[in-house]
Amino acid sequence: EKVMISVYDEDKLLDGEIDKDILDEIWCELLSTLGLKDEFEAELTVVSKDEIKSLNNEARGVDAVTDVLSFPAMNVTLPFDKEAHKEDKDPETGNYILGDIALCAERAVEQATEFGHSVKREVCYLVLHGLCHLFGFDHETEEDKRKMRKVEEDVLSGLGITR
Repeated sequence: EKVMISVYDEDKLLDGEIDKDILDEIWCELLSTLGLKDEFEAELTVVSKDEIKSLNNEARGVDAVTDVLSFPAMNVTLPFDKEAHKEDKDPETGNYILGDIALCAERAVEQATEFGHSVKREVCYLVLHGLCHLFGFDHETEEDKRKMRKVEEDVLSGLGITR
């Protein structure tokens, strides 16, 4: 089984509180929810507060710590048009390259405390949120936000990850 979410600095994922298996489950459940085959890949890098603040400033002009950032490698719209994205394939894996996600684990821990739920739930939600952005979802309008939240809730509840 090829699950293509690569994790960098995995040891920063809260001393093993979050493991790669749960991330693989999120990945598979998201693809299933979106009706997509496992022919995509994404990278997740766990970063410090300083690193994410710097990335946020560079990418969005926001000089602040945030929880997760997504850097799409292609502009995905669903249903996915393979023909339009044939140049976006990794020649080695044959998968479509979605892009990168930067996750600030420290911020996730703080937010879990603020929201009164588990760190696991917060990290899973943030990884999922980042992946949704890579698949073309956003929350700029109320309608877009509603669609994105529906996917997120469907995936998390499908995995039994609750608040």
